[in-house]
Amino acid sequence: METLGDLEVHLEGMREYYRGGNTRGAPWRKSQLQGLLRLLEEREAEMFMALEHDLGKHPVEAYRDEIGCAKKSANYALGSLKGWMSTQKAKLPLGAVLTTAEIIPEPLGLVLIISSWNVPIGLSLEPLIGALAAGNAVVLKPSELAPRCSSLLANALPAYLDSKAVKVIEGGPAVSEQLVQQKWDKILFTGSARVGRMVMAAAANHLTPVTLELGGKCPAVLDSLSSSWDREVAIQRILGAKFGACAGQACIAVDYVLVEKRFSSISLELMKVWIGKMFGENPRESRTMARIVNKHHFLRLKTLLEDPNVKASIVHGGSMDENSLFIEPTILLDPPLESDFMQDEIFGPLLPIITLKKIEDSINFINSRPKPLAVYVFTQNDSLQKRMVAETSSGSLTFNDAVIQYLADTLPFGGVGESGMGNYHGKFSFDTFSHHKAVMRRGFLVDFWFRFPPWNDHKLQLFRSLYVFDYLGVLLTVLGLKKSKQGLSRA
Repeated sequence: METLGDLEVHLEGMREYYRGGNTRGAPWRKSQLQGLLRLLEEREAEMFMALEHDLGKHPVEAYRDEIGCAKKSANYALGSLKGWMSTQKAKLPLGAVLTTAEIIPEPLGLVLIISSWNVPIGLSLEPLIGALAAGNAVVLKPSELAPRCSSLLANALPAYLDSKAVKVIEGGPAVSEQLVQQKWDKILFTGSARVGRMVMAAAANHLTPVTLELGGKCPAVLDSLSSSWDREVAIQRILGAKFGACAGQACIAVDYVLVEKRFSSISLELMKVWIGKMFGENPRESRTMARIVNKHHFLRLKTLLEDPNVKASIVHGGSMDENSLFIEPTILLDPPLESDFMQDEIFGPLLPIITLKKIEDSINFINSRPKPLAVYVFTQNDSLQKRMVAETSSGSLTFNDAVIQYLADTLPFGGVGESGMGNYHGKFSFDTFSHHKAVMRRGFLVDFWFRFPPWNDHKLQLFRSLYVFDYLGVLLTVLGLKKSKQGLSRA
């Protein structure tokens, strides 16, 4: 475990170690990924206990969302590393005759990762995998709101990773503030938009590039579905993406549901049935339900519900226990749209249902609010699907399921607008922590004499001709590709 101490001395030592080339080679990168895999295997039981202590997570949820997910990502990076690190040849215009060009991915240098409390293991290790695969030196700042998980990472990681290149610094907001004031080659922050703004402002002092993984109010659009089976599956997936995702304390959890008024009653009744199936008649006694992270967040949610107009819209649940930081899965029907409850991200087990005259109105409803991290649309209507793709903007868009996009290493994970900037996961993590350097090589034998002054009309015509030939070359390449694809499809 590292503490702040002489922070600048610590960081300069890491920079020197990085500049010495110790982290650049494939063997070092592979050894770090293998170290993470050993950590996840050998310390799994400790992680289960830490996640249960900090958040009340059941081992199944802990493995699904954090430990198993990190194993999958580390294995994917390990198997893909050779391809990710490889030099890519680049095509050049006619004017660069007898010239070769390539794109070389290189590490950025010393990077800072500030993770969040709601997925304290996963949101620490997922970006760390990408940063190490890219060959960087890394400082990890886990969230102090998940203290057992933070302590576990701080004490365990040095035994599995190169301690000269990877350090964990624990602490609260003052520590984070001091860290972001330093000069970094990259900062990746996961958390609230409020803190994200402060991180970005501090990073601007050094022109440090940032990736911000924030959140927002992620809607689920529930269309009329053709069969009772489809409706039940949709309801089950929505509830799992709300109450089964750290009790709604997840940036990609469903925040609210949009449904046509004529289908609201049947949707509500199905939700009540499936809440009972998932969490039993007494959810408080069920180990399946995670708890609220701390008293501050418990009181925040309690205050939201105590608004008389919001409280009047409760149609299921609503009970809570401050001593155990438990809030029952709660459904609300048409709470006031101007209330804080519907303006701010809920981040808890409270699910509002908003009724609309027709489901197409959901597009305007979503667009009237800040761009969310995710939109989930449950529909068999091809026209609605096309409109959702074309007319809404969000970090991701998933049809007929929810939160599963987080598990896909082949998809970029990140927000847009107020839900964040930049992305990661899989190759996108590698790219986030890499600089893709353009390298050109040319000999001295051949040159186009007309590219140098003095200028005249003849040289202008030669440039016109040169660029026309370049355009024709691109056009022929595109047509050739289209033709070859058509041939393949016929074959």
